[in-house]
Amino acid sequence: QVQVVEPGGGLVQAGGSLRLSCAASGSGFSCVAMGWYRQAPGKQREFVASLANDGRTRYADSVNGRFTIPGENARDTVNLQMNSLKPEDTADYYCYCNARENSRVNQYWGQGTQVTVSS
Repeated sequence: QVQVVEPGGGLVQAGGSLRLSCAASGSGFSCVAMGWYRQAPGKQREFVASLANDGRTRYADSVNGRFTIPGENARDTVNLQMNSLKPEDTADYYCYCNARENSRVNQYWGQGTQVTVSS
């Protein structure tokens, strides 16, 4: 079983920065991709950013240029550096790992971490 944990989150003023971290643990797996989604109150969960195991990153248009996945991620971990935060970034942020286990790829999610951006 793969566990995904994403500590971090918190309250920050608009224009500020916050860094989220995420780590997958367990045995017999490797994350072939990791990334982040978020869900604001009353809204659907939406894609934020992703990191493939070849190092390619992808970002939602709404965060492109403000959020980055730093290049120094250790194996089965992914960080999200969030700069120039806006109140509309307020949401629960969820990390996922697409884990290769034997010949299959299964997706695992963290429990979510809350980010609140005050105006």
